[in-house]
Amino acid sequence: MALDADWAERWVRRTAEVIADAKGELTELDRQIGDGDHGENLDRGFKAVVARLDDVAAEPAPPGERTVGDVLKLVATTLMSTVGGAAGPLYGTAYLRAAKVSGRPQIDPPAVVAVLEAALEGVASRGKATVGEKTMVDAWHAAVEAGEAAAGDGGSEVDVLRAAAEAADTAATGTIPLIATKGRASYLGERSAGHEDPGARSTALVLGAALAAALSGPTPADPRSAA
Repeated sequence: MALDADWAERWVRRTAEVIADAKGELTELDRQIGDGDHGENLDRGFKAVVARLDDVAAEPAPPGERTVGDVLKLVATTLMSTVGGAAGPLYGTAYLRAAKVSGRPQIDPPAVVAVLEAALEGVASRGKATVGEKTMVDAWHAAVEAGEAAAGDGGSEVDVLRAAAEAADTAATGTIPLIATKGRASYLGERSAGHEDPGARSTALVLGAALAAALSGPTPADPRSAA
């Protein structure tokens, strides 16, 4: 089962739900080693994305079939214009890079891996971060490696997403003992150890939402589910 633009929209809507539920947790994680605004900023950003999706759904459909990249580009531009702090530029760049490699109505397992790889490249280049520096790159990198392995073993789109989501979750927890060497958390030095990176945790939530959207299929709550 290839993943289409409706899946991408379900992914975004599910992400908005899980970020809203985890807003307090993400904010508290960020208070410990950052500015304390990660949860609030992401919640505001994804609420704005959902509102934009609703607006688009109410407009006349443009000619041609909607692509996965169309949805991801909308997410990117909306997050960049509404989310403050580091989260907006980082996630915005991740979605924008992912949109550039998914400009087709459906994506298969190798294309899902390409989306993950592009998102990682976007985050790493924008944040100038590498693995082990206690940032969201740790979660994205683990997701890419696991997704590549799943696709290489002949896994389906869902298999790739499941592997990526599980790896990102494990990697987010794995940031707890690390000492931050990038971003605001690096100002704490050794005191940053013992705290989970909020960006890595939100990455795990985002990828978990991608898996959940693939497993759930279209729902009546999705304005385009009947398309």
